[in-house]
Amino acid sequence: MQTISTDVLVIGGGATGSGVLRDLAMRGMRAILVEKGDLTHGTTGRYHGLLHSGGRYVTKDPQSANECARENAILRRIMPHCIEDTSGFFVITPWDDPDYGDLFMANCRKTGVPVGELPLAEMHRRERVLNPQISRAFEVADAAADSFLAAHTNVLAAREYGAQVFTYHTLIALLRVGDQVVGAVVEDLRTGERKQIDSACVLNATGAWAGKVAALAGVKVTVLPGKGTLVAMNHRMVNTVINRCKMPADGDIIVPVHSVAVIGTTDTFVPDPDFYGIEAEEVQFMLDEGEKLIPGFKQYRALRAWAGVRPLYKDQDVANDRDLSRTYKLLDHAQRDGVEGIISLVGGKWTTYRLMAEDAANLIAQRLGNTQPCRTAEEVMPAPPFERRDTGNHADGPSLHWLGKPLAAIEQTQAYNDLICECELVTRSRLQTAMASGASNLDDLRRMVRVGMGPCQGGWCIYRSSALLYEEHSANADFSIEYANAALLHFLQERWRGLTPVLWGDQLRQARLDELIFAGLLGIHRLRDHARQGGGLVTPE
Repeated sequence: MQTISTDVLVIGGGATGSGVLRDLAMRGMRAILVEKGDLTHGTTGRYHGLLHSGGRYVTKDPQSANECARENAILRRIMPHCIEDTSGFFVITPWDDPDYGDLFMANCRKTGVPVGELPLAEMHRRERVLNPQISRAFEVADAAADSFLAAHTNVLAAREYGAQVFTYHTLIALLRVGDQVVGAVVEDLRTGERKQIDSACVLNATGAWAGKVAALAGVKVTVLPGKGTLVAMNHRMVNTVINRCKMPADGDIIVPVHSVAVIGTTDTFVPDPDFYGIEAEEVQFMLDEGEKLIPGFKQYRALRAWAGVRPLYKDQDVANDRDLSRTYKLLDHAQRDGVEGIISLVGGKWTTYRLMAEDAANLIAQRLGNTQPCRTAEEVMPAPPFERRDTGNHADGPSLHWLGKPLAAIEQTQAYNDLICECELVTRSRLQTAMASGASNLDDLRRMVRVGMGPCQGGWCIYRSSALLYEEHSANADFSIEYANAALLHFLQERWRGLTPVLWGDQLRQARLDELIFAGLLGIHRLRDHARQGGGLVTPE
């Protein structure tokens, strides 16, 4: 078994883990990150894509509101290519308490959340589809964020400072000698090879899985996995984040993300973050709530439903999950449990990931005698190679994302015949660059460049992407035709899981068309046995 030595082992490749990795590497510490899937495989890749202004929490969780307001400004500056400045409205509908508006404004000012009341005529001028019975509107600094791109951006920056990253490596054991954790054993899920990683410190940044990882070190961390169900609609009916102006509840926010709009979310306890379902009534509830914000919302086509699991840390008894604070906790197990060499970072939100990483890196640096200060709030990160397009990237660094940017880049380079995914405007060259950057299957490509995430859900682009995947990797002896077929089957199966809860009306017609393409025309179901013989990816039944 190969043995690797490092200063810090970071477990978890989501926003928090990738942020900590960058911070540690910038301070000159040797750091390794391991993740059981691709980057953002867990909750980070399953949230609604909101860069919080803090407005949602000004009344119930003022600490989180203040943290979000401060980090919102920092993230816009250090990774603008991951952020679309949509702005955000908090609106009072006929179903909301009309007196909450004044309380909301007062609490925004108390917590440092920039806010202003918007004339209703201006609101309707900017968003014509909103409910005409809305009585008040307030504007905040919400934005849309690409969490997939952000994680790759942080990892790229960390690697430039010498960090190492092992994706598709699952944690087998934490190594403990007496009262000290001294490393871990991980297994490469693609080859079965095991590695021993010796480290002076292990950071548990696994979100909803933090309790399971902590248990391997013999310490207890109580995380309540809170399932949040979301629904993506096939049309971006608003260009502004729309929130109900009330205490946080289910189905009260619509976020425009790239070419679609996402409505969310629920908050339901699940016993295990790896096992949960999405019920039809959850989807119907979302659509009904969307109707209160946008009349006719249910007439739009629901593309897919999915869920992420919030890592809610429980250090107090509460009536329900929404009463738990959305701020984060840094657990020093040496002080808390008498076990040296392991720290857990739990709770928090995507918007506060950098602040969480800074606090964790400060503690680790103190333990390892590193005196370098944190610089992550000042240094602008470069865009990954697959995101470097001609339009909008200037000499002084990348610019904020904007909705027309992908089309503008294609028009600038006249790359019309190079399109692989028409829904998300993904070109052959971007896919090839993503593969050269480490994408080894179709889900990796989806997370990197959004191929297959548009209205057709891969119906027109995934068979093309599969062929390109094989072409690019055909020189690799381990990458067979069977592997490419397995990748195609696996991608379609994962898309099907998200389609199942919304199969009615036009979406049922779209799913039937995709079935005719892949099963009726391409005979995809006949590839299953052949793909199994090729090893590599395993396709669920």
